[in-house]
Amino acid sequence: MGNTQFQPPEEVFCDLDTHQRLPVVLLYVMPSFFLVVLILGLPLNLISLWVFFQRLRRWTRSTVFLFNLTLADTSWLLALPFLIHYHLDHLYWRLGLPLCATVRMLYHNYFYLSIFFVTCISVDRYVAIVHPLRSLGLLGRRKTCVLCVAVWGATLVLSVPVASMSLIQTCPESNRTICTLYILLSETTESLPYSLLCSAVGFLFPLLSICYCGLRTIRELRRRPRRRDPRNKQRQRRLRRVLSAALVLFALFYLPYHLSRNASIVMRAVYPDRPAAWQPPDLAFCLEMCFCSLITCVNPLFSCIIGRQFRQEFQATFACMFSQCAAMQVASVSKRTRMKMRKPQRVSAVTPVCAPPAPGS
Repeated sequence: MGNTQFQPPEEVFCDLDTHQRLPVVLLYVMPSFFLVVLILGLPLNLISLWVFFQRLRRWTRSTVFLFNLTLADTSWLLALPFLIHYHLDHLYWRLGLPLCATVRMLYHNYFYLSIFFVTCISVDRYVAIVHPLRSLGLLGRRKTCVLCVAVWGATLVLSVPVASMSLIQTCPESNRTICTLYILLSETTESLPYSLLCSAVGFLFPLLSICYCGLRTIRELRRRPRRRDPRNKQRQRRLRRVLSAALVLFALFYLPYHLSRNASIVMRAVYPDRPAAWQPPDLAFCLEMCFCSLITCVNPLFSCIIGRQFRQEFQATFACMFSQCAAMQVASVSKRTRMKMRKPQRVSAVTPVCAPPAPGS
């Protein structure tokens, strides 16, 4: 398929007036969601990066994974204004094919970066509890950094086909250029096997890994006698917190996204001549894209749940920011008060010159 226009322009992007529900999502709901996510998510993630660089002195393996998760969120948020402009401009892409392919690939790449780093955090807790002595040599700080680089490289390789399947198409009637998404293309010879592969490698395998590590860790903690290790209850609480947060992310965001994405492509493969049958899964997938964009706002909260030191520093940073704002307001009010009080002092300093002389002078 490539990057050139081998197939006719997609009707869902060109004839926006003939589809009632989907254009409302594409033109109004999606950019509104993206704009809210940008306004909320970018400050949260920038503050998180500042906490990582300025406040955390001791970095554990989980800290490295959480930092890379925040970095992935920030990189996608910086590319989000291009999509906002595209949807607000009635799906008129004016920035050329390279940037179209890059933005589509970044969205896909970020999504699986988030999944893999959440999985790494869960596996790290499993190794630290079940194999505490082997974990020090098995995954040190240098090996953790190498693993993070490998995750970035693997997800980038996994997302390269998205760039090759991204198209710039021209609508015949309006002469409007659109940046198509491979999931909503009528041709499924490449998109269907690719989507199923990504679902298996990037979703099912991490989900099974998290479940396995969680069950093994809970079983190991229950087997240990409590008298010899009184911290078992605390470790179980922390582990349950990690597993609950990871499974909530998978259940709320990752699972519906993959189901709706595969449904959209499968409906095109099963009913290639019935575009009306594509509209319900397409609508569900576009709404799921809006909902999944909220992950960038949720991940800082996930970092607070997982990292105790990060949570303390994050809360302290917010408290410091609000206290500084309050101090600045108090300083500005006191400054205005002092300026008001200076005016009568200047008048009183002049009045003795004009006052009548004292008796006996």
